[in-house]
Amino acid sequence: MASTQGDWSERRSGWKQQPEDRRSPSDVDYARIVHSGSFRRLQGKTQILNLGDSDFYRTRLTHSLEVAQIAGSIARQFDGIYASHPAHPHIPPLSLIQSAGFSHDLGHPPFGHGGEVALNYCMRDAGGFEGNGHTLRILARLENFSKAHGSDLSRRAMLAVLKYPVAFSRAANPAIVPALYETATSIRTLDTKVCKPPKCYFDAESDVVDWVLKPLDKFDRDEFTSCNAVAGKHNKPKHKSFDCSIMDVSDDIAYGVHDLEDAIALGLVRENHFRAHVSEADSAPFLDSLKQKYPGEADNDVYDHFVDQLYGNGKERKHCISRLVHHFVTSVEIETIDVFSEPLIRFRAVLPAPQDRFLSALQNLVVEKVIRTPNVQHLEFKGQKMVVSVFEALCSDPDALLPEDARQDYADSGKDQRVICDYVAGMTDSFLLKTYDRLFSPRMGSVFDKL
Repeated sequence: MASTQGDWSERRSGWKQQPEDRRSPSDVDYARIVHSGSFRRLQGKTQILNLGDSDFYRTRLTHSLEVAQIAGSIARQFDGIYASHPAHPHIPPLSLIQSAGFSHDLGHPPFGHGGEVALNYCMRDAGGFEGNGHTLRILARLENFSKAHGSDLSRRAMLAVLKYPVAFSRAANPAIVPALYETATSIRTLDTKVCKPPKCYFDAESDVVDWVLKPLDKFDRDEFTSCNAVAGKHNKPKHKSFDCSIMDVSDDIAYGVHDLEDAIALGLVRENHFRAHVSEADSAPFLDSLKQKYPGEADNDVYDHFVDQLYGNGKERKHCISRLVHHFVTSVEIETIDVFSEPLIRFRAVLPAPQDRFLSALQNLVVEKVIRTPNVQHLEFKGQKMVVSVFEALCSDPDALLPEDARQDYADSGKDQRVICDYVAGMTDSFLLKTYDRLFSPRMGSVFDKL
């Protein structure tokens, strides 16, 4: 049986608003995310390109703002076009879905996915590390809005950021063990293929997830937390909530479109790259919409006109990027997962297959021509080395090397290695670099540095 709305607005601490406070529960969640330290730190964390190379491109913070805006637009679209749909009463309010967008990357460590791989290696014998799992941990335990429950968000807000509702111990393939690259002899190098983490939450947060999913009946819960085995890889979670699916599609749109915009503006993806990786056939749904809305705008070929705009001046490119975002936002549909009775997991936001193919082509272009290039991989390699070095140094003598607050948390936890991981994962790129220099560079560091 579906749960009541009251169940989803509860907070784990039992905190209640003051009678004069007119905000909705999701308004409170929104405020707690925006005013959190972990949200502010996103301004100092890598999106794709390393901070310091330019002041133009996106950081994790600006990316999160864009994801929140896109998610809000999708929710508004749903409100207008699905007025008679069974999902309509469950479309998230703007403050809730924007909170999910703001918070979806809180758990990403310094140096992006490279740092994530490095910390998963460091935590290989202590429960692993995964950025989305760490997001849940930050919100449930590490933020400072309550004594014992982190940000103490509403249950529905926590469900919205539970991107992978499968525990690490169930998602991890036991045959894939994080390790060093075997052929390296003079340096310690991570084997990134086996160090890549499963998509999951940490077993340490199982009690949190139990609370979040409490309104579900047994069948819904068992199915919602199930995963598929994938040969030679970690197990793949099958489901996410309605709110989370809106955020997830928005993340894909922001990644595929806005990260491409940065790469083009900085000259990293040239026009010949684009034409080779994103064909006219891939672009068909977008081109068809342009033909319908703007007949006669392109003198000859709509695809050529589209590419010319992308590689035109700044105003032309921004105009084209806006059209792309609009196309994807207005294409998102609501899918029904019939096996579920609870509305918040029964419905899901999805891109239709033609638009999904087009967006995947844009994303793959960024992966091939930006992320996997030596220019970026050299910096990611160096970031991984620094993350591992700092982590292992702190673990070697936590009482001497951890700052006072982290040292106290470490002692209170019974010397749980997860606390050291929390400390390193919370660092910005620049703070991790400064910490590395203090620990390993002979001429760097001062007793007056703030730790």
